[in-house]
Amino acid sequence: MALDRLFNVAKKEFSDHITSRRFVIILGLLLVISAIGMHSGIESYNTMLESYNQQLQYMQGAEFDGPAGWMPEKPSIMLIFSAMMTYMTTLGAVLALAIGFDLVSKEKETRSLKSLLSHPVYRDEIINGKALGGIAALGFAMVLALAISLAMLLVFSIIPTLEEFAAILIFGAVTLGFLLAYFAIALTMSTVSKESGNALIYTLVIFFAVSTILPTLGVMAGDVFAGDRPEPPQMAPMPTPSGRTVTATASSSGYFTSSSSQTVVRVGMEDPEWQQYEEDMKAYTERRMLINDVSNLLSPQMNYVRASMAVTNPRIATMLSSPYSSIPEETPGLAEALSQVWMNIAALIVFPSAFFAAAYVKFMRMDIR
Repeated sequence: MALDRLFNVAKKEFSDHITSRRFVIILGLLLVISAIGMHSGIESYNTMLESYNQQLQYMQGAEFDGPAGWMPEKPSIMLIFSAMMTYMTTLGAVLALAIGFDLVSKEKETRSLKSLLSHPVYRDEIINGKALGGIAALGFAMVLALAISLAMLLVFSIIPTLEEFAAILIFGAVTLGFLLAYFAIALTMSTVSKESGNALIYTLVIFFAVSTILPTLGVMAGDVFAGDRPEPPQMAPMPTPSGRTVTATASSSGYFTSSSSQTVVRVGMEDPEWQQYEEDMKAYTERRMLINDVSNLLSPQMNYVRASMAVTNPRIATMLSSPYSSIPEETPGLAEALSQVWMNIAALIVFPSAFFAAAYVKFMRMDIR
């Protein structure tokens, strides 16, 4: 495989992508909606920042009676990119599918693939060049979206710090990995199918399966294989001031209510039965989460949401990964947040690599007549 021929194929594919009407329309729609989401996120950020400044002013006054050493937390600008994450999971995926579903099948239909192979270029250079051109087009779209986002931040006088700028770049890299996952699916289906229409149908079926069906099946599998949900212990009858007996009904949240007044009472955790119930409930929840997380590794959608959440809102990401852990007093650092979703990031790398490998093998062994 010669690099000059490979890059020539990739350059041609990249030029065809960015000049095609389909790419321009979807990219323009993505950028417009992302810009709207960024504007909404900036307004929310300014509101939180104003509240933060008011808390600081209140603490400096003589009326503050809060705990010693307590300080309000300054909002991060990464919260603004949460809206972009939402739009990327839909329009971004559509853009990636639109780029790849007819890359090879269109060549078969027009019979241009046979004439292309008559030139001094090898099969591996063609398929790798097509993949590289598509990756470059998606990278171009991602760079353009981030550039517009940064420009909007500067217009609203929001200057990211070095750590926040690094987080923005990591968010862009994670988003690109998500787009490549669906581009790899589309490229593989285009290689397998003889017609672009069939390739599009197969691509949409897989897209729907990995984005919707797999997460649903993961939840159902968690309910089935995690075992029976622990039942809270029954409370003994409680005497009332008037001497009447009131039956207490326990619930899974650790509260019970009386049948007469419906007054909510918190069960004391010193009760051995309740302590055992809490331990059993924690083990049950962890089993369900493990089964659900394993199934979600096959869904680029879920992996992207988890990974990007760790970058844009690490506090919430930490709480989601450990529901029984206490709320962190300080926002976890970027490295700590990413360490909790390393499996999701690895899945975003392995998933497209597997489909690219399948497309490569199929194209190399394809009978072209």
